[in-house]
Formats: sequence, C-alpha cells, structure tokens
Amino acid sequence: MANSPANSPKAPDNKGQSQGSISSAGQSVQEAAPDLTQKARETAGDLGHRAKELAGAAAERTDDALGAVGQGMSSLAGTIRQNVPHEGVLGSAAGSVAEGLDTGGKYLREHGLNEIGDDVGRLVRQHPLPALLTVFGIGFLLGSALRR
Repeated sequence: MANSPANSPKAPDNKGQSQGSISSAGQSVQEAAPDLTQKARETAGDLGHRAKELAGAAAERTDDALGAVGQGMSSLAGTIRQNVPHEGVLGSAAGSVAEGLDTGGKYLREHGLNEIGDDVGRLVRQHPLPALLTVFGIGFLLGSALRR
C-alpha cells in the first residue's frame, strides 16, 4: 500500500502564508485609503468649482438674453407709438400698451435673473390667491393648447 493516505507525504501548510498575504493586503489598503480620500476630495472640489463656473456663465447668458428681450420690448413700444393714431380710444389703448412694453423692457434690461426671481417670490407672498389663480389659468390654457 504505497499510495495509502497514511503513507502519503503531508501537504505543506499554506494557512500561515494566506494569513500573511491577507494581512499585508489589508495594510496596503489602509495605507492607500488616505490618499484615495484626498484625491476624492480634490476631485469633488474641482467638480464643484467647475459647476459654479458653468452656472455663472449660464446666468450671465440668461441676463444678456433678458436684456435683449427688454430692448426688443422697448423698440416695439416705440414702433407702436409711431404707427398708431394718437387720439381716440385706439390711441389711448395703444399708448397704454406702449407704456407697459416700455416699462417692462426697462425692467428686464436693468434687473438680473436673481432679482426678477426675488421680485416674483415677493409678489406671490404678498398676493397668494391671485398668484395661484394665475398659475391655474396658465396651466389650463397650456393644457388646452397642447391637447389640440
């Protein structure tokens, strides 16, 4: 019985080597963790900074667009004043429309998106019911238009 289990050579004990490998791997992870954490913080900071830059650029473009719309409104007000009769009911109505366009255009040119948002918020807080009815009315009109 040359090949019986009792006569076979004993396999080397790898348990000690495995524990040593696991221990050194754990130590390597512990040493690398602070570096990875620092790199993650730096990357997050860079991404946050980039997001702020992009948001600032978008806000600037929006403010420029609002200024252009305001300029167009003021220009339209001037066109209305030139081409509509100055007397009578039509002249009075056209004058009111032109004045409203001119005032709105001036407001858009002089105020940024943040200021407009603040003003809208203040208006809604001062007059909640009319604001709510206006939102429902706009929603109803948009819903009706989209169904067609």
